[in-house]
Amino acid sequence: MTPPPTRTSPPGTLSLSLLGPLSASVDGRPLPLGPRKQRLVLAMLLSRPNTPVPVDVLTDAVWPDAPPRTARKNLQVYVSSARSLLGARCSGGPDGGERERLVHSCGGYLLRVGEGELDTLRFRSLAAAGRRAADDGDPRAAAGLLRQALDLWQGPPLHGLRDSPEVAAEAERLEARHLTVHEDWAETEIQLGRASAVVDGLRDLAERHPLRERIRTAWMDALHRTGRRAEALAVYDDYRQLLARELGLEPGAAIAARHRAVLTGRDGEERRGASAGPARRTSASGPAATRGPIPARTPTQTQTQTRTEAQAPTSTPTPAPAPAPAPAPAPRTVLPAVPSDFTGRGDQLRDLLDALSGEDGRVVVVTGAAGTGKTALAVQAARLLVERFPDGLIHVRVRDELGAVRPSSELAGELLRRTGAARSADPVPDSEQWRHWAAGHRSLVVLDDVPDERAVRELLPDTGRGSFVLTARGQLAGLAPVHRIALPPLAPAEALELLGRLIGPGRVGLDRTAALRIAESCGYLPLAVRVSGMRLAVMRHLPLAEYAERLADPDGALDELVAGDVSVRARLASGWQDLSPGGRPALARLARTVREGPFTLPEATAAFGCDERRALRTVESLIDAGVVTCPSGEVTAHAVLYELPRLTALYARERSAGTPMPGELPLSAEFPRSAEVPLSAKTPLSDEVPVPIEVPVPAGVVEIAALADPAAPVSATALPVG
Repeated sequence: MTPPPTRTSPPGTLSLSLLGPLSASVDGRPLPLGPRKQRLVLAMLLSRPNTPVPVDVLTDAVWPDAPPRTARKNLQVYVSSARSLLGARCSGGPDGGERERLVHSCGGYLLRVGEGELDTLRFRSLAAAGRRAADDGDPRAAAGLLRQALDLWQGPPLHGLRDSPEVAAEAERLEARHLTVHEDWAETEIQLGRASAVVDGLRDLAERHPLRERIRTAWMDALHRTGRRAEALAVYDDYRQLLARELGLEPGAAIAARHRAVLTGRDGEERRGASAGPARRTSASGPAATRGPIPARTPTQTQTQTRTEAQAPTSTPTPAPAPAPAPAPAPRTVLPAVPSDFTGRGDQLRDLLDALSGEDGRVVVVTGAAGTGKTALAVQAARLLVERFPDGLIHVRVRDELGAVRPSSELAGELLRRTGAARSADPVPDSEQWRHWAAGHRSLVVLDDVPDERAVRELLPDTGRGSFVLTARGQLAGLAPVHRIALPPLAPAEALELLGRLIGPGRVGLDRTAALRIAESCGYLPLAVRVSGMRLAVMRHLPLAEYAERLADPDGALDELVAGDVSVRARLASGWQDLSPGGRPALARLARTVREGPFTLPEATAAFGCDERRALRTVESLIDAGVVTCPSGEVTAHAVLYELPRLTALYARERSAGTPMPGELPLSAEFPRSAEVPLSAKTPLSDEVPVPIEVPVPAGVVEIAALADPAAPVSATALPVG
């Protein structure tokens, strides 16, 4: 290869750029960089400025597959051309003189460039200066320097040469530095209150780097500070689901903390506390700091001061300073622990927090099937709102250990004692005394596992400052006005995340298909997924695929959902007992007749063997009882898709298996003019049927008298998570 003619050193100011397409210019006039292989050599030398680049690295960059035998000689030609192009000598030599620009050194080639000549060196210098300014407590200067660094970028670095693996690796390093500086700049701008200037850029970066957690955190922060709270929380939810789906991981502590701050509205306080650090360092050089430590007095100094004070004229004694006000007492918090594996429920948690964030008291009803995590959600929200309810956060179960409803006077007494308004020795207080206290105090009370409206109506004041969260399987339609939140099953990604927290994300990642089948067989019910995880955490030898097969078997699924004394069947038994003697056979017939999954009104009509009007009333009664689900939006009766949860259906079939089903007996047969209790009425956790009470039959209530109640007590303990 014949080397090109030697060029003289270019006069004027040399400017080299890697932050975009490789380019070189002198006084703004572009320099011809030669053929592609020569540009690859120059790109590698500039990527490691003022550092020897080994010949082997240059060879791999130019010929990544199979270098020719003349590779070393060709490299020498390319280096010689670069030396001629950029000039043989440059400043920076000894005594301020010149020195060679491109030399052979340590088995490679070294290209000397100054900070003013190469944009990557200027970028690095500006970024470092910006970080120093931030550390010194000058965010405005930091933001300006970091912005100058970012403005040097003209596009993807080394564009057009990245098909070479070595050059591509150098370009990726530059992009990683650019990303970090952009994060530094965005966080500084947010700190200065200029979140609107960075929100769009952060969105673009998040789209290109979806797993970059620091970008997601800053983007969420910027959205929140520009008044887009819902979008900010959606950023976290999307990221959490992406991590669970792609990597089987959960978000890190930093973004989780920011998410909690956005949820609770304490974001401004946390940011002010975080930004106070540099200011404190700056104030340390003020007057208080210059005085230094106070030296200890010597005995002579003490005696001199004592004599001086004794000889001083008597003056009016200075009054003692007023004592500092006593700190406000911490709110009484009587809440159960939230499961450490609490997962998902972002939309419902936001809804609950928003409903309880006002100044006036609210009543919120959280409904859902057995095991959906109603209690966990209510307690999680209460713990996040501890500062908003200074008079107490109390959790009380409305039923006793046997499932019987506790009297209102007993509940009122417990609430008054737990809030400190009554002592154990006081006479038994009544509900009116409790309502009077609750109306005048800013407290939050979680009334857990409410069976019906009558159990809690006397505990709820008409107005006042106290707020209440009621958890129930049924809809509690008789309470108004209340804010209602329905808990659906978990999303598939959330269920996998919950399972991964119990058995380890690595184990889930090894067979995600089987893990998803496990969650699906659990109906995405949090309790069932949690029990599956507890069981698999102990049975480390059991493959996920084999356990998924066991859960898919309808005859043995409930037997598999047991971990120690924790049983899904026990929780389903409680819901079964809550149904009236007429509701149980209706549920059993529906479970044995309709297919698994959604069903329509015509299918329910065929299952019940009655006219469509009565079938509709029966289905709606089962919805009110919390054993059948329906869409949250408005849909006509003929188009709606109802759903009987899989595990509920399995339990209903199991309980009716020993009783002959009169399948031919139509529900349209003659019914008595009275009924024991409606389908959604609640009974104690026993097989004893209450004495019939003569009441008018409510519209739509259907009795299937021919189907006996096959319920029998089940002895097991379930997790206290709703």
